[in-house]
Amino acid sequence: MHPDEANPRLAFFRQHIGQDMSQSISPLGRWLNGTLRAADPGLLTVDYLVREDLCNPAGVLHGGAAAAIMDDLIGVTVFSMGREYAYTSVNLNVDFLHAARQGEIVTATARVVRAGRNIVHVECIIQAQDGKLVAKAASNLIQTSAKIPV
Repeated sequence: MHPDEANPRLAFFRQHIGQDMSQSISPLGRWLNGTLRAADPGLLTVDYLVREDLCNPAGVLHGGAAAAIMDDLIGVTVFSMGREYAYTSVNLNVDFLHAARQGEIVTATARVVRAGRNIVHVECIIQAQDGKLVAKAASNLIQTSAKIPV
């Protein structure tokens, strides 16, 4: 069996590399509307335009928007693992490290660090085009009793 056949969710993401995420299962993800760049087991990479509505009054990426990007991508990355049950965040620890200005493209990468039976630990970073680290986050997600469709 081809690895993608064992995980149709990951296969779906791989088919949409290079496309915007306007069809995300996450309403917040649809609003953020990044462009999927990579989809591998336990790892997703998405580019986001720093739009005006994601900025603070100084014209830089708002901390809440950066946290939303990372929290949403962390959730989508866990979803892409193909597990039977939904997971929800227990915590989100965020560090803001550098400004990203309106009009710039930033790249967020979420990576599963540990996938236990009930708890999944994921880290996410946002990088500017020049490679500077804009923000980083770590989150633990716990399995819920809600089954999710393939």
